[in-house]
Amino acid sequence: MRIVVALGGNALLHRGERPDAAVQQANIDRVATALAALAHEHEVVLTHGNGPQIGLLAMESASDPALSAPYPLHLLGAQTQGMIGSLLACTLHDALPGRRIATLVTHTLVRADDPAFARPTKFVGQIYSREAARSLARKRGWHIARDTGGWRRVVPSPVPERILETDTVHELLNGGALVICAGGGGVPVTADKVTGALTGVEAVVDKDLTAALLAEDLKADFLLVLTDVPCVYEDYGTPAQQPVLDATPAELRRRSLPEGSMGPKAEACARFVERTGGLAAIGALDAAYEIVHGRSGTLVRPEMAAG
Repeated sequence: MRIVVALGGNALLHRGERPDAAVQQANIDRVATALAALAHEHEVVLTHGNGPQIGLLAMESASDPALSAPYPLHLLGAQTQGMIGSLLACTLHDALPGRRIATLVTHTLVRADDPAFARPTKFVGQIYSREAARSLARKRGWHIARDTGGWRRVVPSPVPERILETDTVHELLNGGALVICAGGGGVPVTADKVTGALTGVEAVVDKDLTAALLAEDLKADFLLVLTDVPCVYEDYGTPAQQPVLDATPAELRRRSLPEGSMGPKAEACARFVERTGGLAAIGALDAAYEIVHGRSGTLVRPEMAAG
C-alpha cells in the first residue's frame, strides 16, 4: 500500500517536556522504530506537526534584540521543516539501511480571503498558566486559548488548497524513496491572481488536513494519523469518556471532538475517506503497525463498508 503518515507535533515533543534537541532526538528514535516495520512493507510518505517547535522559534524571535521585527510564521514554519526533517531523515536512514530517504521543504497554497485569518484556532508553542498566557498576549499581541493542561497561543489556520510540490513527491516515490514532506502543514503561501507570484502568510496550516489533501493527490491507499493517545475518545477527559474504535465519516463528525486538537484529525480522515474510498485511522505512535493491520486505533472507513 501507499501510506501517508501524519505525525503529531506532540509525538515529537511530549506535553510538558523541555524543548531540548536531545529530548526531540530521543522521541524521534521512537518514531523510527515505530515506522520501520511499515516502511519495510509499504510505500510511506511522512508528514509531521510543528506546533511546539514553531512556538519556541516564535518566542525566541520575538525576544531577540538583534531583530527589528520577529520572523513571520511562514519562515519559522520553513525552519521547522528543515530541523525536524533532518532529524527524521538521519534517524530513518539508520533504521532502514539502504532505503533512500528524501526530505522536501513544501509549500501549501491557501486563500488570502480564508475566514480563518480572522479567527485563530491553531495551537502553537508551550502550555502556560492563565496569568502567564494573558501577560504574553498583552506583551506580544498574541491570541490565546485554553488547551489540555493550560493555555497556549493560537494562530490562524487557513484551509489547504494545494501542495505545490506534489509532482516532485510523486517522482521521489516512483524512485523508491521514503519521502518526508509537508511538515507543519507546509509553508503557507498565497498566489497573486494575475501573476501567480507567491507570498508567505502569517499562519500555520493544519498538518492533518494537508496530509489528507496530499494523500488524495498521491492516490494513497491509507491515511494514518499518529498522535499521543491510543484512539479517538468521545467526551475526552471527562467521566463520560468513551473510545471510538470504528466509524464512518458521518459518524465521526457527529462526535464531540475538540476543535483545536482531535477535531482536525477526525475531519482530515473523514475527508480522505469520502473523497477516495480509502481507509484512514487515528492512533498512538508506538502502535503504527498494529493500527494499519486493524489491531489498534480508530478506523475510519467508507459508508458502504461500515458495520
